[in-house]
Amino acid sequence: MATKIRRKFKRLPKGPNGGIQLLLIQSVDHLGKQGDLVEVKAGYANNYLLPQGLATLASDHHKRMVDKHKARLQDIEHERLSSLQALANELEKNVSVTIEANANDDGHLYGSVGSAEIIGALKQSSVTLTEDQIRLEGPLKELGLYTVKVHLHQDIQADLKVWVVPTTSDD
Repeated sequence: MATKIRRKFKRLPKGPNGGIQLLLIQSVDHLGKQGDLVEVKAGYANNYLLPQGLATLASDHHKRMVDKHKARLQDIEHERLSSLQALANELEKNVSVTIEANANDDGHLYGSVGSAEIIGALKQSSVTLTEDQIRLEGPLKELGLYTVKVHLHQDIQADLKVWVVPTTSDD
């Protein structure tokens, strides 16, 4: 006889529309801002928001804590946004990236330049970004000057100048 194994999973509180009701600890693009009460599908809550520490259960205790610290959270968010805006201004005015790549005589690259190469070149300029912040319309496959979008926040974007130049050979 086969016996059924029952695992006890902690049930998450259901919202009025049948989803899971959570309180956002951090702002999440396309979902809400820090301190918002959101309702999401169970898989999104269990597999992304809760493990990443982006949200917590929407208990009365957590709601009171967020209400109590909302002004402090807004100050922190305001400081973060102002620093991101300063970074965006710096990227647009003073930062350009030069990437060397192997190319043929017509200027076509043998490979391509993607987000990883741009991030590596930015690190040499002491600017730290992540690959998902670089928004390419496709890999850069020719020599030249490109304007690449940098997504720093849902409200803050910058344009970055990327020069793709041929590799200099010391033959």
